[in-house]
Amino acid sequence: MPRIGVRLENDPYLDASEHQSLARLAEEQGYETVWVPEGAGRDSPTLLASMAMVTNRVQLATGILPIFTRTPMAIAMAAAGLSVISGGRFLLGLGVGHRPSVESSQGVPFRRPLARLRETITITRALLRGESITLQGRVFNVTHATLGAGKPEQPPAIYIAALGPQMLELAGEMADGVLLNWTATSYLEQAVERVHAGAKQVGRDPSEIDIAGYVRVAVTDDPGPARRNLQSQVVRYASNPFYGNFFNQTGFRHEMKAVLAAVGQGNHAAAADAVTEEMQDQVAAVGTPEECAAQIEERRKLGLQLPVVAPFTVGNVLQDYRNAIQAFQG
Repeated sequence: MPRIGVRLENDPYLDASEHQSLARLAEEQGYETVWVPEGAGRDSPTLLASMAMVTNRVQLATGILPIFTRTPMAIAMAAAGLSVISGGRFLLGLGVGHRPSVESSQGVPFRRPLARLRETITITRALLRGESITLQGRVFNVTHATLGAGKPEQPPAIYIAALGPQMLELAGEMADGVLLNWTATSYLEQAVERVHAGAKQVGRDPSEIDIAGYVRVAVTDDPGPARRNLQSQVVRYASNPFYGNFFNQTGFRHEMKAVLAAVGQGNHAAAADAVTEEMQDQVAAVGTPEECAAQIEERRKLGLQLPVVAPFTVGNVLQDYRNAIQAFQG
């Protein structure tokens, strides 16, 4: 069976029961994993716990849990709790987030993100294995830290959200998997090569690292409104320097120059128009169920082992999610 996952946003237009119904639908369709991101608004572990109570087989993952908002101990405690509640179906996705949101919303200095992620993984993994860990690091100093009897029976796999070369290589070096985001089809093979290079540097078998990635999807017979929504999403992400640089470096320098110029003039309509159809097709799948399925398969051939459908909505939020989930089957 082809592997497939789905991203369910912490969408304020969906209540808890609707999120649960979508998780059950994904399970019925044979999806391997449900991923829940966390940025602002509601936290992801709470929502995942509610999904765990109404599902039996589908894996549940943070996609991702930002490391600047929690200590390694707090992350390990949440992961242990979700592992127990889900019966061992939890996956721990971690990422550094972005400087603007970390510093402005959380009030936390965005310092040494790579070192912080490396040490967070080291400490968290040891805690979840039931070990006592002492580490004098660049970011954390812990002494004889342990979860004690709170450790899960089976430690969850750890995935790293990665865009740039350093994070991709760190995923290959330390993680069980990588979670890509907004990855263009033209850049996908290069991203996979970076992960594999990180694995080889430390003597790991590259095939041990799972390659997962979000693919924005709108299943519709009327692509016009969906494409306009997609253009606006790209503009919103590109306004973040981290993603703007990423788009620049992965083949969309011309689009980014026009987008940022229009945003600088306060002309968001022109900014959206600058997101070409070619770029849209590189970073998302829009169209009928058959068309979207074909685009997912293209990404599999390029090395995306676990495509994670990330629906974006245009009209009825719940129905748009259902349409996207039902378009694919694991």
